[in-house]
Amino acid sequence: MHLRDIMTTDVITIPSNTHIIEAKRLMESHKLQRIPVVDRGKLVGIITKRSLEKAVPPKPNPRDLLEFSYSVASLYRTPIRNIMRRDIVTATPDMTAEEAVALAQAKKVGALVVVEDNQVVGIATTNDFFYKILNKVLGVGEPGARLEILGGGEGKPLEEIISCLNKAGLNITTLHIYKRPGRAKKNVVIHVDSDDVGQCVTEFKNKGYQVNLRKR
Repeated sequence: MHLRDIMTTDVITIPSNTHIIEAKRLMESHKLQRIPVVDRGKLVGIITKRSLEKAVPPKPNPRDLLEFSYSVASLYRTPIRNIMRRDIVTATPDMTAEEAVALAQAKKVGALVVVEDNQVVGIATTNDFFYKILNKVLGVGEPGARLEILGGGEGKPLEEIISCLNKAGLNITTLHIYKRPGRAKKNVVIHVDSDDVGQCVTEFKNKGYQVNLRKR
């Protein structure tokens, strides 16, 4: 899976001369957390909800109304270029999902602006990674049963487990292997397309495996 498979393509962008108050209204109306800033087709920055909240003064006490009105008035004149971030973390559509996640984590950002031929073609956020990758890997929302087999993530045991599932006519929806901290053996979680897994669970236990039925 590549970034082009999970990124949002209908990206809203704004020019750097947009006034702060206008950017805030746009972000609120579209329920956005960030907006790329583009001048003449070139990505020059990014504005975030947090940076706008810092720029907009909080609601005042009655005695501070005059000062507040001056502050708000200035927001109608101040362009976002004054507060936007210029150190943008970008990616390409052909970057793999693994590379993209590693990049976002390394840079500690919640979104990657996707650029191709110097043009903004998409944006990939934390939500995109969760809903379009993690949910699919874990089979979130899919019917069936999820079996956790301790020690079943090694080569020979895994082969034995999959063989049993095949014989029972159970199709694997998702499969992932993990190892708990401090443990030597790997475990496997297998999501199958049926709730009728009693026969396999009994067989696994007879072979000495510890099996847990996990909630979907």
